[in-house]
Amino acid sequence: MSAPNKSGWKPQMEAAEGGVPQGPQTTTGNRALMLEEPLIFEIGHAETTGVDLPGIDPAATTRLNGLERSEPIGLVGLTEPESVRHYTRLSRQNYGIDLGFFPLGSCTMKHNPRLNEKVARLPGFADIHPLAPQSTVQGALQVIHELGDWLCKLTGMPSVAMSPKAGAHGELCGILAIRAAHTARGNPREVVLVPESAHGTNPATAAFAGYKVDNIPATPEGRVDVDALKARLGPDVAAVMITNPNTCGLFEKDFRTIADAVHDAGGYVYCDGANFNAIVGRVRPGDLGVDAMHINLHKTFSTPHGGGGPGSGPVVFSEALAPFAPLPFVRKYEDGTYDLVEEEKREASRGQAFGRMTAFHGQMGMFTRALTYMLSHGADGLKQVAEDAVLNANYILRSLEDILHAPFADSGPCMHEALFGDKDFGGGLSTLDLAKGLIDEGYHPMTVYFPLVVHGAMLVEPTETESKASIDQFITAFRSVTERALAGDESLKQAPYYAPRRRLDETAAARKPKLAWSEPEV
Repeated sequence: MSAPNKSGWKPQMEAAEGGVPQGPQTTTGNRALMLEEPLIFEIGHAETTGVDLPGIDPAATTRLNGLERSEPIGLVGLTEPESVRHYTRLSRQNYGIDLGFFPLGSCTMKHNPRLNEKVARLPGFADIHPLAPQSTVQGALQVIHELGDWLCKLTGMPSVAMSPKAGAHGELCGILAIRAAHTARGNPREVVLVPESAHGTNPATAAFAGYKVDNIPATPEGRVDVDALKARLGPDVAAVMITNPNTCGLFEKDFRTIADAVHDAGGYVYCDGANFNAIVGRVRPGDLGVDAMHINLHKTFSTPHGGGGPGSGPVVFSEALAPFAPLPFVRKYEDGTYDLVEEEKREASRGQAFGRMTAFHGQMGMFTRALTYMLSHGADGLKQVAEDAVLNANYILRSLEDILHAPFADSGPCMHEALFGDKDFGGGLSTLDLAKGLIDEGYHPMTVYFPLVVHGAMLVEPTETESKASIDQFITAFRSVTERALAGDESLKQAPYYAPRRRLDETAAARKPKLAWSEPEV
């Protein structure tokens, strides 16, 4: 080892791991523009402050009505440059859709058009307050109403609830409306059927609403076993929660048969609309017999996915469930004005509403972005969205099926996502190892180990916003890492090598999370 020079720099090479050279060691831990960043508690101290504040008279009265802090909060005091640099450096270690292709299956990580962002930042929308008088926010109410009208037309459903804040929140909204409808008939029923190919939130939502969940198996082709579902129907079944297209990336071609059987048994059909991006403009779920379906605005209509909240998961309803949809909802009058129908103004259209999902329609940023996306595309453009998303997914499926196990490749074209498994991996390597190897190639990994019906599942969704060039580059990287996995390349077990952090113990992180910082033990 060479002696450090006067500056403290040690010119020796760091130890190579897995045959990958790590480069010279630096005194700061930085690597050129990849800057090492400690925790904010390790940068500053709670005893210092980055600004000068006047002294506070301990005897002075406050407006906190006895809710004053009784002890210091313990936050560190940083200057403004220190604070800005800290969060900027952390943001550089993150991956987002503006950096590159985001292949997360089922999540639909599509580009957020800047036009949408511009509209959402208009003062009349950006600074709106939920307690503003309705007469002063007519434009916002009009946006909510027009967006809801678009959703009804695209789905072929007569009613919509705009208040749910996210997909799972929308699922709960739909199931509560179904419970209310059954209760109004004198029997809330006890069971919700959930196919293996449905989203994982579906059984959780049904259980949260107080239902027992019964599983319906899938066929070898990756679709709902219709015979098994029909055999389970009975007077205790309240609904079926079905995802279409399903999480195997396949369209449920027997959906209408399933819906008719459920209706004949006195139940309702809940459709998870998370994959609506694959069929928007092509298929109207209402024509398939759907009674309730949530729509993730971020997945289909390009609003930010995560971190840009609050989210939005509107729910459309059939005529049978429309009276039970939650309050409030926006009503348009003949003179062109709008208002929110609250509890005291409920009418026949929702005379049996089960209640409310939230206090306010607080997602104006999501509403304005989604409506802008719809208006800029038009009906024909939205149809092309679905067609291009499906085309891109099938291009990935057929480009990789010769090297990766594609369990449902013979079931026909996939929809908006391609599904692979870890069959024939060598050296004890797993899907997780391949995913970590993709990080070194500069990609966020695809969705792994979901759906559960495929061993070592890898679910890839390109969306319609990726060019052929970007997809080709991803395919090349994916093939390269797959070849290493099939050959049993042991170095993959230590990947990633080039990420800001090496591989973490994800099991310990899930089972023994540390949610608060504490001084390290000396």
